[in-house]
Amino acid sequence: MTTPTLKLYDFVDAHRRIGAFIRHTPLIPSRYLSRLCRADVWLKLDFLQPTGSFKVRGALNKLAGLKAGQTANGVVTASAGNHGLGLAYAAESLGVEGVTIFVPTNTPRAKLEKLARYPVTVHQAGETYEEAHQAAETFAQETGAQYVSAYNDVDIIKGQGTCGLEIMLGLPTTDAILVPTGGGGLLSGVALTAKAVNPGTQIFGVQPAASPAAKLSFEQQQPIDPYHHAPTLAEGLAGGFGSLPFYLARTLVESILLHSEDDIQRAIFTLIQQEQLLVEASGAIAIAPLLQAGHPFAGKTVVCILTGANIDTSLLTPILKRFE
Repeated sequence: MTTPTLKLYDFVDAHRRIGAFIRHTPLIPSRYLSRLCRADVWLKLDFLQPTGSFKVRGALNKLAGLKAGQTANGVVTASAGNHGLGLAYAAESLGVEGVTIFVPTNTPRAKLEKLARYPVTVHQAGETYEEAHQAAETFAQETGAQYVSAYNDVDIIKGQGTCGLEIMLGLPTTDAILVPTGGGGLLSGVALTAKAVNPGTQIFGVQPAASPAAKLSFEQQQPIDPYHHAPTLAEGLAGGFGSLPFYLARTLVESILLHSEDDIQRAIFTLIQQEQLLVEASGAIAIAPLLQAGHPFAGKTVVCILTGANIDTSLLTPILKRFE
């Protein structure tokens, strides 16, 4: 495939385009993690975006770039929840009508309830993101609706990369950024922006061991999408790693770090107990590497991107009981 060349000005332009509709989210120091890790640890609170997820960035940039004729038959996407919410918010903000969203049947209730607040049509299809994706593509072919990928799209990647731009504007001496990784839109966008500002910044993807598509993609030197994953609390990170993110980021990412479901639960608990932050599994995983013995981040300035807050409250009681 032909890989586009993205420069820093592409992300600056995307930030200008979506700036009126997003929050420039806080970048705060974590005294607890800094002392624990003997490092200078910062948390990028991107779960404070309007829908509770960073996904609004890419969705806004994509829809803002579409012409009226491209959305004449509506817009359709597949999502584990947060991308759908981002697209719903972007459509409402930009006056785009006829949004249809396909989600898996196991989509967390918190995300479904939020989607119900927007004037969009939601279909539950299949037990995995890939099955929902296939249903959405079929819908697009049958209706002529504009399909919007959750991650395998250059305008989505430009939008997600604005998160990295904000990090580097606030902390240009960052040594390492820990990025929750699923399809790769955020990982590639952050890698491109961070490296453009400071080539010495290392980028680490963090992924559930139940769905290691990004790690396998880099090891096998080809994108693996779709990927049939095991069950995981971090459902927003489950599935394949996109071809476009792979080719954009393959020389920019230090490594992909895998974490167990136990690690993810501990990360959720730690953020609640030590930082009073309620973060869903797909976002809390960013701090999981720092909770491991022998991590490589001592003495470094590290930023963890906390990407989403749309957690089902039914998950909290067992997690709190377990770790207390």
